[in-house]
Amino acid sequence: MRPLQPHALRVATRGTSREINRRIALNLIRLHQPISRADLARLMGTRRGAVSLLVGELIQRGAVFEGATGEATRGRKPTFLYIDSRKRCVVAIDIRPTRTFVLVTDLVGQQLASVTSFPTERDPKRFVATLAKRVRAVLLENKDLGRCLGVGVVVPGMVDTEAGKVLLAPNLAWRDLSLRDPIAKALGLPVQIENSGKACALAQLWATRGAQAPSNFVYLTVSDGLGVGIVLGGELVRGQHNIAGEFGHVPLNIDGPRCGCGASGCWEAYVSNLATLSRYFGRELGDRSGPSNISLTVPDLIARARGGDGKALAAILSTGRYLGLGLGSLVNAIDPSLVYIGGEITTAWDLIEDTVRAALAERALTPSAGATPIVIVPPEQYPRLRGAAALVAAPSFAKEVVA
Repeated sequence: MRPLQPHALRVATRGTSREINRRIALNLIRLHQPISRADLARLMGTRRGAVSLLVGELIQRGAVFEGATGEATRGRKPTFLYIDSRKRCVVAIDIRPTRTFVLVTDLVGQQLASVTSFPTERDPKRFVATLAKRVRAVLLENKDLGRCLGVGVVVPGMVDTEAGKVLLAPNLAWRDLSLRDPIAKALGLPVQIENSGKACALAQLWATRGAQAPSNFVYLTVSDGLGVGIVLGGELVRGQHNIAGEFGHVPLNIDGPRCGCGASGCWEAYVSNLATLSRYFGRELGDRSGPSNISLTVPDLIARARGGDGKALAAILSTGRYLGLGLGSLVNAIDPSLVYIGGEITTAWDLIEDTVRAALAERALTPSAGATPIVIVPPEQYPRLRGAAALVAAPSFAKEVVA
């Protein structure tokens, strides 16, 4: 049982129940589209007439539209309902230490154009100028997609979402940086900003369909750094200052390698792309807060491992072991029903899975915790970009919080 927090709730009015039902209908249409009114009524457990009234209001608001007509063995043919994404789009931005990626989606996160990228400028002013130029170019090239409703930005670091500030992005060397408002001013569009790990968890919540969707899970994104997003009870865990879940900076060994955050032995310092490549070359590869001084990538290293390079395989397996050990601590602390893992290293999952699971079982407190299911999210699904898009679109589908 969860206690009521009166200061965080809105007192219900006569229209509250109708608004909640509209949100329920809107979410069910998003999850099951195309869907008929009759099927929507069955899913909601209510009369078709009541559903028709709700649908009529959603159509009037421009949230839903009627599309194709289906077949029927008898009676009137059903008209299918869809979320109205016509002539409206969202721009998603994924900022990484080396490159920044841009994607245009519709209002339910479906990709509408090719992903583009450009080198990430470390100077914030130059970065914002370059980003604005790139986004304007992408929107101009895809002007047939219609009006852009907003921009979602994900950052590999701790973010104050209310102030729109990057509190600390170690691998970008950004601290106390106001980022949302300069981007919004440069583009003339609403901008939402979030930590990349939390955005990935949000993307997974957004994408998961069906009544059996997990409500307690952890998302790891392993790339230039290590992002962690935690969902408990179907809600993203943020904490007092939106930094909850920063397990990447929990130490595996206080005498371990130096992390970009300034501490030593952080989990991130053992499993990031740079850590994996450093093991392969047998030396630290430059400043973790700056660009890498080599051109070899983790996908290149995986290709070498598959080609018989024993050193490459050893480096990847070592990353797998550290990934599992850190995951053991996380599972002990959170006890999720499921763990999602994304990032370049996952393309070697067939090579490292046994190592990861063995290390997890070694560190987990119980056999059931050690057997926590792990689901790999392929890089081509662009979870960080889809999370960025959800920052703009998801609030329209969020539930009401009432007394």
